[in-house]
Amino acid sequence: MNDNMNIHKPVSMSSADLNEDDIRAVLDVVRSGRLALGPKINEFEELMAQYVGVKHAVAVSSGTAALHLLIRAMGIGTGDEVLVPSFTFAASVNAILYERATPVFVDIEPETYNLDPEDLERKITKRTKAIMAVDIFGHPAEWDEILRIANKYGLRVIDDSCEALGAEYRGRKIGQFGDAAAFAFYPNKQMTTGEGGIIVTDDDEIALLARSLRNQGRGEMGAWLVHERLGYNYRMDEMSAALGTSQLRRIETFLSKREKVARIYSERLAPFDWVRIPTVKPHVRMSWFVYVVTLAKGYSRDTVIDRLDKLGVPARGYFAPVHLQPYIRNYLVTKPASLPITEDVSTRALALPFHNNMTKDHIEKVIEALTEAVKTVDS
Repeated sequence: MNDNMNIHKPVSMSSADLNEDDIRAVLDVVRSGRLALGPKINEFEELMAQYVGVKHAVAVSSGTAALHLLIRAMGIGTGDEVLVPSFTFAASVNAILYERATPVFVDIEPETYNLDPEDLERKITKRTKAIMAVDIFGHPAEWDEILRIANKYGLRVIDDSCEALGAEYRGRKIGQFGDAAAFAFYPNKQMTTGEGGIIVTDDDEIALLARSLRNQGRGEMGAWLVHERLGYNYRMDEMSAALGTSQLRRIETFLSKREKVARIYSERLAPFDWVRIPTVKPHVRMSWFVYVVTLAKGYSRDTVIDRLDKLGVPARGYFAPVHLQPYIRNYLVTKPASLPITEDVSTRALALPFHNNMTKDHIEKVIEALTEAVKTVDS
C-alpha cells in the first residue's frame, strides 16, 4: 500500500500487521472444531523454542500469566524479595505481588532506561531470592552484569522480555538469559496472538511445572480430573496459537519494518535540542516495541501530549513508575525520590505512534505536530 493511499488515514498509536495467511490460519482452526488443547499449541511452542534457541516454550494466555507462572514455579513467595525496576508495565510487579513476595525497586540507567546493575547490587539483602530484569522497549538489559551479580549472590533470574521478542545481546537472542524468560503477544507487540504469552527456558523443571500450572495443576500423564497441585486456567487457545504460528513465520520481516520506522524517526528528530532520541548500545539488536523519546527538562510532557491530541496525533507517557502507583500503597511503603532517575525520566518520556506499516508521510505528520506542540509549551 503506497503512502498516497495512507496519508488521509488518521495516525494510529499502534496496529497489528495482519494478512490473509493469518486470517486463513485462524479460520482453519475454527472450521476444524478443535478450539483448545490441540496441535496448534504444540506447533507454536516448537517454532518459538527454535526461534529463540531454547529447549522449551510453554504458551499461556498472556505475558502476565507467563511471569506469574515463573514466580510460582521458582517457589518465590511470602518473605522473599525480588529485585525489579519500577520503570516498567505494572504486570512485572503484579506477578511478584500475586505470590505475596516483596518487590524491591531498582533504579534505571539514564541512557537505555533498563535497570541499573550498580543499584541492583546495592539493594540485595539476605531476603533477596530473585532478579526480574526487563528488556525495556525492546532494548536488552545489561545481561553480563546482571548474571554476574546473580551468580555472586546465588539468585534466580527471570527475564521479563515481554517487549523484546527478536532482540539480541552480544549475538544471543533475548530469551536465552537467566533461568527463564517471558514474551507477550498483545496487538501492539512485534507480533501478535491477540492476547497471549509464552515462557521460554532450558530448565526442564520450570517447563514441567509451568505446563502443569497453566492447566489447573494437572500432571502431563495424569487423568483429566486429577490435579497434582494448585493451578490456573492460563492456557492459550488454538486460534491464538494458529495466529502466532503464522505471525512468527514473518517475525524477521516485522522486525525489519520496525527498524526502518525507528530509523526514520531518529534521523528526523536528531537535530532538535528539545528532545532526546532512543539510545541503542552497539552490542545489542533492539527489536523496537515502541518508539520513546525524552523531552528536555523544563517541558511539560503531559501538556505536549494534550497538544498533540488536539493536532490529531496520539501519544502516551511511558512509563508511570510502579512504585508510585495508587494501588501499591496497599502493599508497600514507598516514597517519592527513592528512584531519582526513574522519577525524572517518567515525567519526560513520550511514546510516539509506532507500528510496522507507518508511512513516511505519517511519520512526517507526527514530527510536524510534535514540533508545533513543543513550540506552544512554556519552557
